[in-house]
Amino acid sequence: MRPTVMEVSLNNLKYNIDSIKKYIGNKMMIPIIKANGYGTYINKRLDILNMFDIVGVALVSEAIELRNIGYTKDIIVINQPCIDEIDDIIKYNITVGVSSTPFIEELINRNSNISIHIEVDSGMGRTGITLDEIDKFKNLLYKSNLKVEGIYTHLSSADSDDNYTLKQFDIFNKALKRFNYNFKYIHACASNGLINYKDNIFNTVRPGIILYGYESFKGILDKINLKPICKLKSKVTFLKTVDKETSISYGRKYITDKVSKIATIPIGYADGMDRNLFNKAYVVINKHKYSIIGTICMDSIMVLVDDNVKLNDDVYIWDNDIIKVEEIADSLNTINYEVISRISDRVPRIFID
Repeated sequence: MRPTVMEVSLNNLKYNIDSIKKYIGNKMMIPIIKANGYGTYINKRLDILNMFDIVGVALVSEAIELRNIGYTKDIIVINQPCIDEIDDIIKYNITVGVSSTPFIEELINRNSNISIHIEVDSGMGRTGITLDEIDKFKNLLYKSNLKVEGIYTHLSSADSDDNYTLKQFDIFNKALKRFNYNFKYIHACASNGLINYKDNIFNTVRPGIILYGYESFKGILDKINLKPICKLKSKVTFLKTVDKETSISYGRKYITDKVSKIATIPIGYADGMDRNLFNKAYVVINKHKYSIIGTICMDSIMVLVDDNVKLNDDVYIWDNDIIKVEEIADSLNTINYEVISRISDRVPRIFID
């Protein structure tokens, strides 16, 4: 097997699931496992999926993959799909979020009886129906064979703007009153919302990044116990000692200032290592941090090491201890979601515990 792998701890995942359940009490949970479980591949573990009566994905193709591995329970595609995907939605019995009249009309024209959740735009400004469109949607939906099971919205700033978030809740509550319908699933809160607005989570939540043990905002670990579930690791496959003024990697963007020991690690930007990490990021070897130097290549990085590093030593890009995903995200001016989910399928996922 390739030495570069992502280790995924199932024990930590189950710990996080239990922590979220304790936090939300008797509310229902739709775990969001889109983008290959945020890059962790837990969406490929039927034993994990079967812990839930419903799971959430972003794409119809992601839902079909779950059906093909044997998941028979409910799957909701939380982003309204394309009309061209309706045949697959019906064939694979997929629940979909809906937010536009043409899509609803096409479902009705097919005499479909699939399950739907209505998306309300309470202020995200992305997709969803407005309050003014509710009567039109009611007339369409309640005369159809569609199973209207849920209603939901997306909070844009539940980690940073209390006033705006409360306005979103107010709009969503108005939508619920106008529909005046007994929905099975009512959900507004993803990771940020369910932690910061515990009294406003209705009867269902959609945990995403916190399911995997990572912060959805700084300070979240003061409110809920979570354990990061994945580590990205590789090995030292080449060592050499070079003279002063030796250039390292493409473009000669790093030149040694003294005799130096350089390790080559077989992970690169095709695996999800951002090229902007060069000359400002680190790896962990034998519990010590070492600098990544030179331009990151498609298949490898170079690291400035010392005599404590040996051939075949384990190398952690992040170990959740000395280097956390959040540290990498901060150095790239991005979020931990992106760092984890962009790890490519060239990197095998190894489930431990």
